[in-house]
Amino acid sequence: MQKTIVYFNGRFLPKEEVRVSPDDRGFLFGDGVYEVLHAYKGRLFKAEEHWRRLNRNLHELQIDGVEVDLLGDIAGELLRQNGLEQGQASLYVQVTRGTAPRRHAFPEPGTPPTVYLSASPFRPSPEKWERGVQVILVPDIRWTRCDIKAVALLPHVLASQQARQRGAEEAIFVREGVVTEGAHTNLLAVFDGQLVTHPLNCHILPGITRAVVLELSRELGIPVRESPIRQAELQAAEEILIVGTTTEIAPVVQVENWTVGDGRPGPVTRALQRAFRERVTSSGR
Repeated sequence: MQKTIVYFNGRFLPKEEVRVSPDDRGFLFGDGVYEVLHAYKGRLFKAEEHWRRLNRNLHELQIDGVEVDLLGDIAGELLRQNGLEQGQASLYVQVTRGTAPRRHAFPEPGTPPTVYLSASPFRPSPEKWERGVQVILVPDIRWTRCDIKAVALLPHVLASQQARQRGAEEAIFVREGVVTEGAHTNLLAVFDGQLVTHPLNCHILPGITRAVVLELSRELGIPVRESPIRQAELQAAEEILIVGTTTEIAPVVQVENWTVGDGRPGPVTRALQRAFRERVTSSGR
């Protein structure tokens, strides 16, 4: 069986040879950021946007010493070394503030960050995206910088476990009566033919797929509005969809114990799914 090759602090090596220090601040504090990219036939989709977001998040957390411009080449080599240049693959990127004595304040300037990349085959579940999925609603107990893709994901883990235990695909966060986003997706809904999603602010992640979906909607002539969706309004939605790097575009047909629309994926969702697939297959970007 072929060994999985990863990138760790300047080296390509078998995954089982990676050694993370117990003093790494990602291990101790969740002090780091991450990205997940999707590759189609060896080409990373929206790579520039992902690297731009990673760079922004590093800046927000004041983590220095990462040459983000080089990560694209490293990612391509990882796909090659792992034989993932055909089909679909998922690329994971994580950067922490590095290894230092356990103190809450930042370590001394010049402490090298810990940089880790891995690639793995991705096997989509087209049957779910064809028939639709179920989601649950959970209180949004996260911090108020959800715009940063930080590795500290305990609220997401707890919410996702609730969803699994209830047989649902995703958990949707609700903050002060407003639907924000999913544990690993952005949420959009259709009201009177208009696609509505939470505006970009510190309460949601600026999703790359979210941006693509809004762009495709405008190209298709689907009206778009970025404004808060209240939980009390959600049951009136004609369609609901969740979107993300590995989720792509998934129709939601059930929320908690009630059915969305007629219980089948709607025409707006279907049009966006077709347009997204065409975008991926035609350009891969």
